[in-house]
Amino acid sequence: MEVTQFHDLFGGKYKNKRVFVTGHTGFKGSWLVYWLTQMGADVTGYSLSTPTNPSHLELLHLNINSITGDILDKQKLTKAIQTVKPDIVFHLAAQALVRQSYLTPRETIETNIMGTANVLEAVRNSRDTQAVEIITSDKCYQNQEIARGYTENDRLGGIDPYSASKSCAEIVTNTYQNSFFNVKEFKKSHNTLVASVRAGNVIGGGDWAADRIVPDIVRAASKSETVRLRNPGAIRPWQHVLEPISGYLHLGSKLLAGQKQFASSWNFGPRKSSNLTVEQLVQLSKNTWSKVHYKFDIQKNAVHEAHILTLNSSKAQRELDWKPVWSGKTAIEKTIDWYKEYYENKNVVSQKNLQQYVFEASKKSFAWTR
Repeated sequence: MEVTQFHDLFGGKYKNKRVFVTGHTGFKGSWLVYWLTQMGADVTGYSLSTPTNPSHLELLHLNINSITGDILDKQKLTKAIQTVKPDIVFHLAAQALVRQSYLTPRETIETNIMGTANVLEAVRNSRDTQAVEIITSDKCYQNQEIARGYTENDRLGGIDPYSASKSCAEIVTNTYQNSFFNVKEFKKSHNTLVASVRAGNVIGGGDWAADRIVPDIVRAASKSETVRLRNPGAIRPWQHVLEPISGYLHLGSKLLAGQKQFASSWNFGPRKSSNLTVEQLVQLSKNTWSKVHYKFDIQKNAVHEAHILTLNSSKAQRELDWKPVWSGKTAIEKTIDWYKEYYENKNVVSQKNLQQYVFEASKKSFAWTR
């Protein structure tokens, strides 16, 4: 698919739009800004310095305006948003690791809660932005270890610092939605629509974060080492990074169009068939890249992690006409193949992945491709 054809995706809403992305140097943020640039958006990223080496963002060599800053620096963030005057803001900057949150609980809570408040406050004071998406996590829900997927109306909560911070970020967002960006006052006292989006267990090429299962697997494989993994029976809804991003962009196009009924919370998760155990994940990884070797190291005193946590995305399917494109199996195969290409051939196949993803969605005539 040619780049010019990408301009037509999502109703052509992103071409020449000013888009502000916090956390653009991270894994998910780098894929989001890449897709946006392919559609002709004018992208500004705001983030701390590149968190990993290698860095997916640096490997992409994108022509974007990149601002180095902390979302806890309210003055700098506000000035950046007032200068850029973005049409839409995607807020991804966060401390994103559960286990890290046990080591730095206060910093995790401050970054994820006050960082969210700072973004919303900056938008409130700028009055130029039409749409805001606050990206949180599937871990914002009070996990009851039940098999059914959590819906947007389920109770928020969390027993670890990361999950608690994400549920609080949702509450902060809801507060601003009702107090300052109420849809009943849209086009009267304000011109901004705010939504929150939730996804989890996102995988894909270009993630080198510490203490994540796929990066751990491929780092070990690249050195012909055996990776030690915990929780072989833990069930997760594995999805490729392009899945939730297609949802974020689809929702964003509705908000940019002023469709206020979409200013709420949304889950973007895979089909139930994509729910696989950690053991199934690593076996599929080994099938794709023979250098993958693993063993399980079950720790008795490990920090708490959910055994099962899945999302119900029926609201997005019903009201946004959004559906996942790839199965969990395909997501794993595409992901591991990305790293295999990088480590063995020094190829970065992100463009190939995006083209394949959009092509398959187009073949199925998904709403955002029409």
